Amino acid sequence: MSNNDLEQVFARILNDIRVELKDEFDRNFERQGFFSEKWERRKSPLRPGRATLVNTGKLRSSVMARATADGVTFYTTHPAAEIHNEGGEIKVTARMRRYFWARHYAAVGGFGRKKNGELRGDKRTRQLSSEAAFWKYMALMRVGSVIHIPRRQFLGASPEVEKAVTEIIEKKLSEYFNNEFKLK
Repeated sequence: MSNNDLEQVFARILNDIRVELKDEFDRNFERQGFFSEKWERRKSPLRPGRATLVNTGKLRSSVMARATADGVTFYTTHPAAEIHNEGGEIKVTARMRRYFWARHYAAVGGFGRKKNGELRGDKRTRQLSSEAAFWKYMALMRVGSVIHIPRRQFLGASPEVEKAVTEIIEKKLSEYFNNEFKLK
């Protein structure tokens, strides 16, 4: 068993860990939780029935992994990833309020109306009215008030991650040693 063989085995192990854990972290978005720990449900009426943390899919697809000689690193470049993964608070700024008002006016403009000007009672209009009410509530928040973002971890260490890594290492090492000693 040469030093080069060991390096190849470790490189394969690290690559397998990278692939397997990237899939597991991606499945966290399907599970709506960090392995067995469920995420807190969203409170806003926007996108009812839609999964939490899955609006455009950019956060989910931003999770990347890099295998080096020392180990495997998982990271994301999405600007909102840290606040969602760790949780925290955001202070409302004047710019945010302008954005909330713009979203409110966009939602109000989509209302279906009858010929006499009254709102229609159809499902789309009711959904839009709840969306417009949400954006109005957000726009009326004072500058400096705080929005609490709950922790919805999708990346990080856990007992499940350690178990998966241990299984991969044991499997690859047993495969290597079984093949190594069968040939000689």
